[in-house]
Amino acid sequence: MFSKILIANRGEIAVRVIAACRELGIATVAVNSEADRDCLHVELADESVCIGPPDSASSYLNVTSVMSAAQITGAEAIHPGYGFLAENAHFAEIVSECGLAFIGPSPDAIRQMGNKSEARRTVAAAGVPILPGSDGPLHSSAEALELAQAIGFPVILKASAGGGGRGLRLAWDIEELRRAYDTAWNEAEKAFGDPTLYLEKYLQRPRHIEFQVLADAKGRVIHLGERECSIQRRHQKIIEEAPSTALEPELRAEMGRAAVATTRAARYQNAGTVEFLLADDGSFFFMEMNTRIQVEHPVTELVTGVDLVKEQLRIAAGEPISVAPRKQVRPSGHSIEFRINAEDPDTFAPSPGRITHLVLPGGPGVRVDTHIYDGYTVPPYYDSLIAKILVHGSDRAEAIVRGRRALEMTRVDGIKTSIPLHLKILDDEDFAAGRIDTHFMERFLG
Repeated sequence: MFSKILIANRGEIAVRVIAACRELGIATVAVNSEADRDCLHVELADESVCIGPPDSASSYLNVTSVMSAAQITGAEAIHPGYGFLAENAHFAEIVSECGLAFIGPSPDAIRQMGNKSEARRTVAAAGVPILPGSDGPLHSSAEALELAQAIGFPVILKASAGGGGRGLRLAWDIEELRRAYDTAWNEAEKAFGDPTLYLEKYLQRPRHIEFQVLADAKGRVIHLGERECSIQRRHQKIIEEAPSTALEPELRAEMGRAAVATTRAARYQNAGTVEFLLADDGSFFFMEMNTRIQVEHPVTELVTGVDLVKEQLRIAAGEPISVAPRKQVRPSGHSIEFRINAEDPDTFAPSPGRITHLVLPGGPGVRVDTHIYDGYTVPPYYDSLIAKILVHGSDRAEAIVRGRRALEMTRVDGIKTSIPLHLKILDDEDFAAGRIDTHFMERFLG
């Protein structure tokens, strides 16, 4: 096992990695921008290095600064967290070339699954269902129009190199597709430096179901069940839960096998997430694979008892997955995660500033992952996520009750947060009944 690692990230995920390292007896190095000198991950780490100005490009995305910090502190490995450099294959290569371990998959796996059209080809060859669409990158709008007419509208254009809703355009007819192609092409070029697009048939009311996978250097690949991620706005998740109310045992097993097949096809090692779209008729289709730890990973931890970050560290150090080889991990109870953002719950505008009073919830079945504290100033430069409030109950009904109690007991004065939005969602009849899909928030917000 490593004796010291550097965490190339900030905020709550950096704090989460520090917690896992302490349990394993690993020393930690935090990096921070000038704006994050007072962030909790800096205080909790054994060492810290300031790597640049507040803007991400000059600090957390500055590979030279991150690697310099690792070298001067004697770190043996780097954990990238999520976002920033986490799915940057070039960064993973540099880490390896400098003699350090990258706590994540290989650069080849990151590239293969990061290019969405290449990922489609890879999983299709492994027998995993994919949506009808282009076999590779589109070469022109004329090709997109011809394919759309063949598979039928509606269709969706996606950036080959990206995610998070950028370079993504829906088209219901030929004229809309003509307009959407240039817009998506330009957006993909600006966001990812790669304008290539691919096209898929558009499912109108699917669920977003993702499976957590682990794969080690010994060739063992397992999944730890699914997470329901359909509650999202503009392709950004708001609430996640496990297990999904939509999956019966047979379908869960079938999707789990597809997740494992995807992982093997990518020659993947470490923790990852295979994401699917689930149609009303029970058919499902590969969407993408996230080659990193997910924001919502604690949802799986609560129902399985498996510490995913510790598994990441073990696998990167060459150790096997700690779950017993013949043990089938089954979820126990139900968990829900609420992403608490520093934003106006009505307009979704960011709300940075100083927290003047903070009360975090506790009690049975409650977990809080956060980097904020009383008096902390939320900077305006980064993602607005400030905390994740998670609950676990014997079933979904108890988890919802505990979620409402935990949210109502939380106080974050001085800034606006998304807590009122979460409470409204919990009061919604469709949410309570599990009648959800990826367009839930559109209907909910009117």
